[in-house]
Amino acid sequence: MKKTSIYFTVLCAAIGLSIALAQNSATPASGSRAALPPLPAAQGVPKPGPATDSPYEPLSLLPGGVVVTLFPAGSPYLNMARIKEPEVYNMSGAVPGRVSSIVNIHNPSIEFHAVERGINTGAVMILAAGGGHNSLNVGGEACDFVPFFYNYGVNTVILRNRLRRDGYNPQTDEVYDAQQAIRMVRAHAKDWNIDPNKIGIMGFSAGAELSAPAAILFEDFDKKNSDPADPLAGISSRPDFVGIIYPGPSPFARGRTAPPIPRNTPPAFIAGAGSGDFQHAQWALDYYSAMLALHIPNIELHLYAQGKHPGDKLEDGSSMSGGLTDRNNIPYGTWQYRMIDWMKDLGLLQKSGVETKAAKDIASYLAQPAPTGGRGGSGRGGAGR
Repeated sequence: MKKTSIYFTVLCAAIGLSIALAQNSATPASGSRAALPPLPAAQGVPKPGPATDSPYEPLSLLPGGVVVTLFPAGSPYLNMARIKEPEVYNMSGAVPGRVSSIVNIHNPSIEFHAVERGINTGAVMILAAGGGHNSLNVGGEACDFVPFFYNYGVNTVILRNRLRRDGYNPQTDEVYDAQQAIRMVRAHAKDWNIDPNKIGIMGFSAGAELSAPAAILFEDFDKKNSDPADPLAGISSRPDFVGIIYPGPSPFARGRTAPPIPRNTPPAFIAGAGSGDFQHAQWALDYYSAMLALHIPNIELHLYAQGKHPGDKLEDGSSMSGGLTDRNNIPYGTWQYRMIDWMKDLGLLQKSGVETKAAKDIASYLAQPAPTGGRGGSGRGGAGR
């Protein structure tokens, strides 16, 4: 038994040595391992269109987008001295193929993204990104919302509007781009299988400086653009609903001369942080108070206890992102679901062609006398502020 035991021990040791030698031969020692082949380049990286002798033609930022420029060549709204210049993309340093922002926009455009026919509500949301009028943050405040709204049967449009940094006026040129975008989308309603009575525009920060005035200045814009030679003449620039998200100053901001408020001003969803983003919260309240003074129906406001403006630093040194990010799991990171709730309440997510509650409420409001203390369609009303 003793000799057998010795033989067994020697045999096991030999087997172990053979296994170790085999492993060592299969796996080179650290520092001698063969290098992995290089990673391939990211596929389908968006690039701006090339410079040509014709007006610049924007390309789609996301697969499947249909891009339409807003104004015909030679339009008085365009700066023809710069119309041929290509847009400039700022690409993400972490995510290959992601366009974070765009500058040098001289031929403004819209990019349409459809949803499947089986889930299509006919609603469409025009997305006006922020960026302080110095860039257009299309990554987090436009492109990310295309798949988000798709899940609810809402078509989307990415607006590429001109910017103050490139010599344009935010209160005129940029707003005109938004108003023309609404008309252009409505003009193509049949082509794109959308409901012409369910066209919304949602702006973020500086982009909200487009969506807020678009909600109230449509009558004047339509009158100025009623020439029969204009292919969009007679098509309304009035949005059917608006989103005003952590907004910049609206026409009702302190120090501005407030314009008249049409009594058919569309419903609005307003969201932002509170004291952590005080100035933008005040601008949100300015718009809300002006609407409240005239009892405009279906104006909803959410100001959250915690939160910062996109780009602001948090206590841990990180940056507060915008758009759909969860903002470190605070309630402010769920504002987009509150907006979906609001859209459901107003019938905006029903089948295409069905009159919405939003439209019915406006019709009912218009049938009533102007609120006491207000000036109806001729201006602001009450103390409001």
